[in-house]
Amino acid sequence: MTNPVLVELTRGALVESQHRGAVAVARPNGDLVVAMGDVARPVFPRSAVKSLQALSLIETGAADRYGFGAHEIALACASHSGTEAHSSLAADMLARAGLTDAALGCGAHMPGHEATAHGKIKAGRAPGPLDNNCSGKHSGMLATAVHMKEAVASYLAPDHPVQQRILKNMREVTGAALADDVRGIDGCSVPTWAMSLQTLATAFARLGSGEGLGPTRRATVERIMASCWEAPEMVAGPGRLDTAILGRLKGQVFSKTGAEGVYCAALVDRGLGLALKVEDGTPRAAQAALAMIIERLYPSVGTGRSAASRIGAAPRSARRGARTSSSRRSTDSRRCGKDPPVSVMAGRVAGCDHMPRA
Repeated sequence: MTNPVLVELTRGALVESQHRGAVAVARPNGDLVVAMGDVARPVFPRSAVKSLQALSLIETGAADRYGFGAHEIALACASHSGTEAHSSLAADMLARAGLTDAALGCGAHMPGHEATAHGKIKAGRAPGPLDNNCSGKHSGMLATAVHMKEAVASYLAPDHPVQQRILKNMREVTGAALADDVRGIDGCSVPTWAMSLQTLATAFARLGSGEGLGPTRRATVERIMASCWEAPEMVAGPGRLDTAILGRLKGQVFSKTGAEGVYCAALVDRGLGLALKVEDGTPRAAQAALAMIIERLYPSVGTGRSAASRIGAAPRSARRGARTSSSRRSTDSRRCGKDPPVSVMAGRVAGCDHMPRA
């Protein structure tokens, strides 16, 4: 199946770039409400499932033992921008478990936050593992290992108890087998498992609704979502789409980006889950697609401007303020189809009438 064009980048009156992809919206029982493109092909969710990876941090008792509150739990679910607030909190999480950043196996890269990165360069300071956007997740994994009296040095190995608990939890929430044939290594060195967009959308519908989760798991998920809504700046950072959505749609939408053009969200107030993947892995296209979906479902977010500019996927501008380019839904994405049993269309992102407004 050829995926439809989801997003076009225009310059003047011309289309400069196009981004194909697929979108799934599902109920907790797996039924598809929206299927656009190939939603059955396995994709790596990457960081979009950090909330699932954080389940063990709470369920083992590690979070309570080390006094992790909303900010720490949100950071454990984060792809953060590497500001001082992010890196210092990750260091504090490690210190409470008796560790330093030397234990982190995520590697180092420059902070995504431009001003912080420039500050490091000007000061002649090399980036460290605390600057890595996954350092909060890794700090949570390490705290869990220490709490459970497990080896710290090998916490990244697929057969380590930390990773085995994560795999068990992901199987339970997604309902997928997640065998070795769909396992890869994420950019931060932890195991990652591929699954379909339909499976991911179903999992996020379960997270948001609690359906299919036992009482303990449901309480854990509610604590994770509440933490991210309370501290959205910890989940991403200034000017980031997840921070904007979590901050403006508290109790309604729980969203998380993943690398290579992946986005997942629990539409909590609707009992639905959403997962999308942009074929070429371009973050700007995934952000624009999600922003247009959010605009369709929650038109009251902000006032006076399109969702793209209100919640983070703004048009590009030159230094003097002139608009140079912008993203839009594609021409393909304005065509609707109603083929049973699932309405499959190129561009439900675009707000065709099958996706109800708030």
